[in-house]
Amino acid sequence: MTEKAAPEVDVKSAKFRRKDRLYFAMMILPILACIVLKVLFTPAGDGGVQISGAMIFLGENTSMTSLYISESQVNTWAVMISILGLCLYMTHGLSEKAVLKRQLAAEWIVEKCETLVKNNMGGFFREWAPFVAAIMGLSAFSSLICLVGLFSPTGDVNVTFGWAILVFFMIMYYKFRGGLWNYTKGLFSPIPVFAPMNLIGEFATPVSMAFRHYGNILSGAVISALIGSALTGLSKSLLGWLPGVLSDMPLLRVGLPAVLSVYFDVFSGVMQAFIFAMLTMLNVAGAVPWDDWNARRKKRNKPEIQNLVA
Repeated sequence: MTEKAAPEVDVKSAKFRRKDRLYFAMMILPILACIVLKVLFTPAGDGGVQISGAMIFLGENTSMTSLYISESQVNTWAVMISILGLCLYMTHGLSEKAVLKRQLAAEWIVEKCETLVKNNMGGFFREWAPFVAAIMGLSAFSSLICLVGLFSPTGDVNVTFGWAILVFFMIMYYKFRGGLWNYTKGLFSPIPVFAPMNLIGEFATPVSMAFRHYGNILSGAVISALIGSALTGLSKSLLGWLPGVLSDMPLLRVGLPAVLSVYFDVFSGVMQAFIFAMLTMLNVAGAVPWDDWNARRKKRNKPEIQNLVA
């Protein structure tokens, strides 16, 4: 018996277009909701330099700790819902022969992510491509929402620390695949006196990953704010003689902040997302003690595992 071909999707049908509009709304509405919340909760300022962390929308003090719902949490959920809407939109109407440009774009993204994981982690980790793509997309979009005036979750160390701790657990999981005793012996290598430094080095990995990502995003936001404020003051000093409302307009801020934003917000945000994903892949792949793991598998009469890197 031959398999029946999947029915072709009618991309011009009303049902198909309604789903497209729903997925498009999933991409846009969460970000618009965050903008509305920011407008409602942002207090009136004096027009000076304002550099602050995430706003607290709701706080509750308990006997053990304090629970808060901050701008970082809300914006992170908004970004995740928007990314989900984007994925559903790009994969809507898949067919054996691509008839939509969005399918070609989705296939290109999948191919590049799989190649990136294979080249940096090896064939054993090929199934890590969705995770690497997810963490890279979440990081990049979390940084880029500052272009619409929202607080970047990556500018909050609590967010980047959460990501780094997740990666740390994955690193430790693969390190223990060689056995707890072998891992413990490795802490005392090459000589026992190095054990404290080796132990500190284990915990230094998530700390460095978190602060590297957070520091680069936050520093870019601070520099942009300081330059914008300086240009406003310089504009009033040099162009204050202009008549009417022209004297109050920060004319010198036209152009330069936009150019700086291309680097600090767009290029830096995307680059830090790529760096975080690369560090994740390299640290996880490098954590596997292949010799010890294969020795344990040999004792259990299981085949050896090879991690071939293209």
